[in-house]
Amino acid sequence: MSGTFGDMGNLLKQAQQMQRELDRAREELRAMRVEGTSGGGAVKVEVSGDGQVNRITIRKDAAASGDAAMLEDLVLAAVRDGIGKAQTMRDERMARVSGGLNLPGLF
Repeated sequence: MSGTFGDMGNLLKQAQQMQRELDRAREELRAMRVEGTSGGGAVKVEVSGDGQVNRITIRKDAAASGDAAMLEDLVLAAVRDGIGKAQTMRDERMARVSGGLNLPGLF
């Protein structure tokens, strides 16, 4: 029966190691940046690896157009692009930590 306790101890060690790796991955993702764009670069959005929008840049000619609806669409498209790229980066990083297992709730 002692083999069962040894297996549990190994499982606990593996779980603790995975938790440390998850914590490290989260920190790395917070520091990583991706750029979402729209309108041929008229709007650029910087998004961190954990999905936080950090900066929005609008080219002067896009802002000067006076077309608020178009500018709103460009900003929305750039934000979606940036968040999508951040999600892909996050998924790839977390897959490395989890060994490709789909573990809900990691992020």
